[in-house]
Amino acid sequence: MAKKTKAEPETKETESGFNLGKFFNETKEELAKVVWPSRQQLISESAAVLLMVILSATIIYLVDGLFSWASGQVF
Repeated sequence: MAKKTKAEPETKETESGFNLGKFFNETKEELAKVVWPSRQQLISESAAVLLMVILSATIIYLVDGLFSWASGQVF
């Protein structure tokens, strides 16, 4: 039986083969690859999203009002 080195964490695999230590290490590696936006980029893109949501909601409201009025005229 081979001895475990310090680099190998002593985590047990469950019956499904899931290794919690490996999962957290791989998650940490993936998060290190993420390119996080700057504060200015975050603010400007958030403002653009809010503006588009407000614009879309307004258009839907106006079209709904138009159809309500038109159905009131027909029926």
